[in-house]
Amino acid sequence: MIWQTLLDVDKQLLLALNGDGGPFWDSFFYIVSAKLTWIPLYVLLLYCIWRRMGWRGLLWSVVILGVSVGLADQICNFFKHYTPKFRPTHTPDIEMWVHTVKGYRGGLYGTVSAHAAISFTIALYTALLFRRWWYTAIIIGWALLMAYSRIYLGVHFPMDIFFGTILGICIGFGAYRLFMWWMRKGNRAGKYPDKS
Repeated sequence: MIWQTLLDVDKQLLLALNGDGGPFWDSFFYIVSAKLTWIPLYVLLLYCIWRRMGWRGLLWSVVILGVSVGLADQICNFFKHYTPKFRPTHTPDIEMWVHTVKGYRGGLYGTVSAHAAISFTIALYTALLFRRWWYTAIIIGWALLMAYSRIYLGVHFPMDIFFGTILGICIGFGAYRLFMWWMRKGNRAGKYPDKS
């Protein structure tokens, strides 16, 4: 009963947040949601890590972030396969009211949003690494924008975004702790990251 109530609230929230914003916003959120859009950002982040942490820090960040992103994606796939929940675009009682863009409807199931999980993994990891309030605000804003784009496109419910966000925060924090452990283990007498 409680679960059904949550699902009903989730549907109402989706319909409230998923609206037709017109051609500009349709194109904007379609581009925001595309994976290849953010390659320049990822390259910039790696460059900043190299400037701050050196080659060793860059190498470990590439390995740890690669594993973390892969882990987030696979956990989301696990839930989509073993706890299937229709995406809004495939939910029979509301799909006719869901606004979509360019015919994009996503796969059948979307229990946990991989976009939200991956973006928050990257956001929290780098925010903890750089420790700058302005950067934290910008990168969390980016992750929120990425997450909302999935609602705007009608391919995820708010609950899917919530679960993805929690997953991303957990993995991002764990990735940062692992990075710090490896850096300290390998260079006890070396320079630690600036935490100011």
